Amino acid sequence: MKRYTAAKARQQFSLLLDAAERGEPVIVERRGVRFRIRARTPLILLDTNALLWLQGRHKRSRPLSRWAGRLYISPASLLEIQFLLEAQRVRLRPGMRVADLADDPRWLLDEPPAAAWFSVAVDLTWTRDPFDRLLVAHSRYREWRLATGDGDLIDRLGTKGAFEL
Repeated sequence: MKRYTAAKARQQFSLLLDAAERGEPVIVERRGVRFRIRARTPLILLDTNALLWLQGRHKRSRPLSRWAGRLYISPASLLEIQFLLEAQRVRLRPGMRVADLADDPRWLLDEPPAAAWFSVAVDLTWTRDPFDRLLVAHSRYREWRLATGDGDLIDRLGTKGAFEL
């Protein structure tokens, strides 16, 4: 743990922020009060297309391959992919199942409490696509950006809410 006086923190501010960004605990002490500085790691929820593009190494996923933050997937995407498989609108690699997508080390499956997540979805009346509604609600509930190539979602979410692919 790094500790700094306020004067020392002013002198080495960029080093202090770099340490916090790396996840190191940083404490600045001023007039007997200690301030802990932690960087909030940016997180991204992949929409269904982003997940499929990353899984298939599609060129649209390249911006995500340079992303240093954590990537997450939603149970809603897994369900949507299952529907798309049943309708023969997408294919996975031979022998791969939808459940296998959740085990990929490039991302983690996030499972927010359904009641809280769905209550956010209730207010998203601007879309009739149930999966878009659930994915946007998931990202808003967690206060994460949604990685998407969908122009309508990008317009609705803006640069703070969307990671454009």
